Amino acid sequence: MDAFVQWLMNTFALPQFGLTMVFLVAFVSATLVPMGSEPVVFGYIKLNPDQFWLCILVATIANTLGGMVNYALGWGAYQAVAREKQNPRALAWLERLGPKAMFFSFLPAVGDPLTAVGGWLRMPWLPCLLWMTAGKLTRYVVMTSLLLWVPDGVWAWLLIPLRWLFGA
Repeated sequence: MDAFVQWLMNTFALPQFGLTMVFLVAFVSATLVPMGSEPVVFGYIKLNPDQFWLCILVATIANTLGGMVNYALGWGAYQAVAREKQNPRALAWLERLGPKAMFFSFLPAVGDPLTAVGGWLRMPWLPCLLWMTAGKLTRYVVMTSLLLWVPDGVWAWLLIPLRWLFGA
């Protein structure tokens, strides 16, 4: 088990594989697939601290592109099924806030559907892209910076139950 974990960490530490994985995980996690990219981003930066900003940039671009896929799905769904526009309270709030609402696309559980609703409401594409990028960049910088401040001993302590569970 230790050899596999070591091989996995060494593989992800290699820039030619690691940033590709950061991109793929960040992209997929921004679609409606429920997964988080923060552990991969944090792990990559922990193994390659000199590539902090490069990793943040790759993750932000990928996560924003995934969000724009949701936006396009919402746009297409509107064209395919909308007969008349319904306007419940949440949709009215989003229409009033406009593309600025896309800043909150980084939030768990509501962020991914929010981007699809932005497309459904036909919010302007470029402002949505810019607000979405700003929110996702802010999330990656703040979350990764905070995680890097946690001493290594805490992470080792958190892994003790996994080592006990897998007999490593």
